[in-house]
Amino acid sequence: MLVTFRTKVHADITMFGAVGVELLKLAGMTGNVPTAILAADVPRVLATLERALDAHRAAHGDGAPSEAESKGKGVGRAEEPGAQPQVPLRHRALPLLELLRAAAAARADVVVTAR
Repeated sequence: MLVTFRTKVHADITMFGAVGVELLKLAGMTGNVPTAILAADVPRVLATLERALDAHRAAHGDGAPSEAESKGKGVGRAEEPGAQPQVPLRHRALPLLELLRAAAAARADVVVTAR
């Protein structure tokens, strides 16, 4: 599954479903897709996600992968021969953080869909 985040003021962001759902949960949402974040709620969701990512980094270090990768559901698992190193959750979240910042500044809704 792929999860796509859309808003009128930023390019769409598509990510693997497990990571997208994890970021939604870290942002204080249920993780259900499809969903929407109303413009009035975007600043709160953004702040919650940033705090959660900071706490995740503090607890697991800068190179901490997402929960999905830690449980072996992600791509490029580091323990496989020739596999690429895991991407830290904070890095995976950067495009979504930018989208949420743009939506907050423009007071725009965010729609989350799955494919």
